[in-house]
Amino acid sequence: MAATATAPSAKAPGSSAPRNRNDTFNQKDKPAQVRLSNITAAKAVADAIRTSLGPRGMDKMIETGKKEVVISNDGATILKHMSVLHPAARMLVDLSAAQDVEAGDGTTSVVVLAGSLLIAAEKLLKKGVHPTQIAEGFQYAAIEAVKILEEISIPINLDDREFLLKSATTSLSSKVVSQYSSVLAPIVVDSVLRIINPATDHNVDLNDIRIVKKIGGTIDDTELVPGLVLNQTAITSAGGPSRVEKAKIGLIQFQLSPPKPVMDNLVVVND
Repeated sequence: MAATATAPSAKAPGSSAPRNRNDTFNQKDKPAQVRLSNITAAKAVADAIRTSLGPRGMDKMIETGKKEVVISNDGATILKHMSVLHPAARMLVDLSAAQDVEAGDGTTSVVVLAGSLLIAAEKLLKKGVHPTQIAEGFQYAAIEAVKILEEISIPINLDDREFLLKSATTSLSSKVVSQYSSVLAPIVVDSVLRIINPATDHNVDLNDIRIVKKIGGTIDDTELVPGLVLNQTAITSAGGPSRVEKAKIGLIQFQLSPPKPVMDNLVVVND
């Protein structure tokens, strides 16, 4: 029966003891876990509003922190009322808000598209593709997608009112007020055409359009006022005139009431 002997392995002079398995430098799977966590959180947000996309999309009922109930299928509105804490998921909320500011539509589509890209990225990561290569691939794909969209797109002429009406009606078809699209579409088109300068403007600042809500009546009573709408209840309640023809309006640059002292007030609500 032969005996075998093992000699201790030689160490280089000055070498330290082997690192602990839990050492930070040896946690190669930690970046992968962080990426997977970010993708999972972002996918959860995309899946939450995915069912509200398209003509068969369902409306969402949301209860806000103030106990107000909001019913909408607009992606930006839904995400604005959601309490999203995860940083990666929060980026999708900001993405939807940026889309709403830039285009005014497609807020749900852009989040669902981003969620689908993350699902594809997750599959590539599991195959061992480096994250930098995936990001560069998305950038090349975006450049090619823009080229294709520019080739198949139809130029819009602001003088063609019928085409603009069709575009507005299409956007309203997926909203809660879709049955009133024939009433609201002309109002939308005319209000935008009044504030845009086709020679210089590339986008419209919707803050220039004021929407005044009045209790009572129906959506059919909605009208476009080419001017200013001022809320004034003091005149009518005191028995004053409710309508004045050819009135003269005075613009006063100083206040008629005695000036109020400047005081810093702080209200703290604990409950």
